This record gives sequence, C-alpha cells and structure tokens, in this order.
Amino acid sequence: MALSVYYGDIHNHCGISYGHGPLEDALANARQQLDFCSVTGHAHWPDMPDEPGRLDGLVQYHLDGFAKLADNWPAVLDTMNGANDPGRFVTFPSFEWHSMRSGDHAIYYRDGVGELLRPDSIEDLHAQLTALDAVGVAVMANPHHIGYLRGSRGINWDHYKPRFSPVVEMMSMHGCAESDESPKPYLHTMGPSDVTSTMHYGLAQGHVFGVVGSTDHHSAHPGSYGHGRMGVWAEDLTREAIWDAIHARRTYALTGDRIALDFTLNGHAMGSVIEDGDPSRHLSVTVEGGAAIHEVDVLRNGRLVHRHSPLPFADPPPNDPARAKILLALGWGERGSTTHWDARFGIEDGRVLDVEPRFRGTEVVAPQDEEPDAYAYSTCERTSPTEARIRTRTDANPTTSTPGMQALSLEVEMPRAARVYADLGVKRVSYTLAELTEGSRSGYVGGFVTPAYRFARAALRNEYSTEFEFVDVRDDATTRDWYTVRVCQTNGQWAWSSPIWI
Repeated sequence: MALSVYYGDIHNHCGISYGHGPLEDALANARQQLDFCSVTGHAHWPDMPDEPGRLDGLVQYHLDGFAKLADNWPAVLDTMNGANDPGRFVTFPSFEWHSMRSGDHAIYYRDGVGELLRPDSIEDLHAQLTALDAVGVAVMANPHHIGYLRGSRGINWDHYKPRFSPVVEMMSMHGCAESDESPKPYLHTMGPSDVTSTMHYGLAQGHVFGVVGSTDHHSAHPGSYGHGRMGVWAEDLTREAIWDAIHARRTYALTGDRIALDFTLNGHAMGSVIEDGDPSRHLSVTVEGGAAIHEVDVLRNGRLVHRHSPLPFADPPPNDPARAKILLALGWGERGSTTHWDARFGIEDGRVLDVEPRFRGTEVVAPQDEEPDAYAYSTCERTSPTEARIRTRTDANPTTSTPGMQALSLEVEMPRAARVYADLGVKRVSYTLAELTEGSRSGYVGGFVTPAYRFARAALRNEYSTEFEFVDVRDDATTRDWYTVRVCQTNGQWAWSSPIWI
C-alpha cells in the first residue's frame, strides 16, 4: 500500500459560533497551507460552572455562541461540503462538546452530513455515537487540549473510548501535553497542565490511541503557524482515505513546519499494534524536516532509549549545485503597527523544488477581543520556476516572546555562488547561498524600528533530511511496550509520532 503524507488542522474556530471571521475566509486561509481541514463550531456544555456574578460573562458568550452555531448549522454544512475538492483539498464538518468532568471533544462527520449533538454526559455522548454508527453514519469524537486538570476540561482517561476516539490532540495553541515537561507549556487562563492528563500518562494506563496537533485558533485561520498541525500517512487525498488513516493512527503531531516523519517497527507502520511479541525490535526512522534537525529521539514507554542527531556527523556535502531550504520572514516594527507586504522571494539561478508558506492568523481568542478589519489577507503563488510571491499583513509582535511574523520557505537546488533575493517593493536585497549557509541576514525596510525582514540560515539537505535504524532487544519484557519518535529542529519546531505497540 503506497502512502503519501498530507498536512491538516481539524480543530480551529471562526465566527460560526464564538470566534472571529467568516467561514469562507477560514477555508481560503486553509487552502494556502493545508491539504485538509475542519472548521469547528462550539455546540454544547452540559456542566458549565454556575457561579453567578463571577462567571456571568463567560457563561453568556458560550450560550450565545452555541445558539449562533445552531442557527447556522445547515449553512455551515453546505459551505464545508462545497469546499471539499477530492485530490486537492479535503474538508470535514465538526463541532465541539465541552465537559468539565470528561474533557472537551471535537465531533466529526466523515461524509459531510450530521446533526449537532447535545449529550448531557460522556455516557450519553457514547450512546449517541453508537446509535449513529449502527445506522452507518461515520462519526468520531476526539479529545482535545487534553493536558488541563481532570475535572477542569482536561481529559479523563477513565472515560476514554478508542472506538470513537482514535486520536487525541496533544499539541495546540493551549500547549503540548506529551508529558508534564513538554517544551510548550499551558499558559491559557484555564490553567496549567497536569501529569495525569498527558499523552504519556494515558499510554501508561494501557490506552491505545494516536496523536495529532491542531491550532484551536479562533480567528478563521486553520493551520496558523506555530500553534499545531497534524501529519497523516494516507492512500490519497479524499475524505475516506484521511478518515481511514486517522482511525489506523497513521498520524503525528506538529507545531508548524511541514516535517515528514515516518517510522516502522519490525516492518509495521506507525499506529500499529503488533501481537507477536518479538523481543528484538527493529525501528526504521525517516525524517524530512522543514529546517535543520537538531535531534530525533526514540522513546520506549515514555523513556528515551536512543537519540540521533545528524549535525555532529554531517559535514557539508561538496556537491554544487546544492540542495537547501531557505526562508524569508517579514514583520516586526513598532508595537501596535500593521504592515502590508507584497514580496517576491526567489533565486537567480537554479530551481525551486517546493514552496511552503508559514502564515499566522490574528492572535485573538476571546469573543471580547477587538475585531480586525480582515481575516483572509495572506496569499502565496508560484510565479516562475525560480520565484514565489506572497502578499500578506503583519502586526508588530505583541510581546517580546510572541511572534507575529509571516514567512515563506523554499526548497531549492542552486549553485552556492548564486544569489537568493527578496524583492520587497521598496527595496531589493540578496545574498549568495554560500553566505546564507553561514548564518542569517536581516535588515529594516526603512530606518531603525521600522518593519524588518530576515533571511534564516540556509539548511543544506544533509541537515534537514535524515534516516536511521535502531534495534532494541527486550528479552525481559513482561508487558506490552509502546514506542514513539520525537523530532526537534534547530528553529524550535517539533514533531511527535503516534505510538507503535508490541
């Protein structure tokens, strides 16, 4: 079975409930950098906290959002189904069910048709899903932002049912819940993460599930860079194939970069449950990164058993022309300022092999946040075999630790002496590939504290592409083990695989 990797975001929001921006803008944004998506509405919260006075505002905006989705649900289905384009761009309708007791779930319909469900409990949800399944309706309900404290909308592993929840969302704008020492902490007002709500904890309890990343972005921007995405190994780009791959757990979580991560154990694919119990476990790992790879970890039962890094052993190959990944980032400027960009990014000799936009949406979450004047403001097009053009908008970084830049990554094959250029309208800047392999270059569009640009250090292919094998012998194993692979890049982007069990 030949599989290809596809990238998506199946949990994010817009103005169809509480959130910001038209559904049409959300889908337009998704098409710029994703292969598939779902845009999720907020539908029901049966055990909403009842604290008159203190939580009145929170309760009301949720109720208003639920009513808005209910009124518009038929139109939402029509729009989502109209955007589904097999082989090019795939959509799934979905809605969100909140629960303090059991954790939040996003509910999906494979075939684009289904009613809003309003179960009173997780038991009621499972009963309704069972009834739908019995009449041939393909539906799933995946837990998300699992890391919150149990009883406070974090996952309750006692209530987890793999039949309808083949994967859990362990990375989103809320943070990363691989473990309680993950690189992306929970910072939302809902509170910090808890070890009993993590991916590793759930696997240690014996549960079988895959993992995904999603943005949970609330401003009509599925795939908003850096908040979470998913990769899936599927037979083709259709609803049926993506759905089947999710149920087979051939999925992995990403922060933002398109990292192609694949691994097998004794020839079995990611997500497999191997019953033969062979004490010799032969792992094959392949990674095609979006930037230079810092390390690739193999974990058994949540513990590091092997670390692979291509960098200490990877001398730059002598070949010329060279294959490399180059990146242009645009943004900065004085706080509160907005900049509109029309930029061409390309090379003067050679060819562009791949174009990867890395677009961010407006950073608003709560309904009370101020509305921007537009939501679909970023486009990317290939203008020639050597150039791509982006038109976008940046808001100055809201804090010194919150990025607001927009970026474009190109994979190129070009002579090292040839020049990489950015035509920014008001100025054109260029450097040789050889110069960019030595380090990043930056500058202002105007003077000091005006908007700025940055060419990232160019990564040669031996830095962002690696494969290796590892054998783990477990003669003394008495219980089933689970293996995962984790990728960390030098630019701070991550990938986490679904497990393989043996």
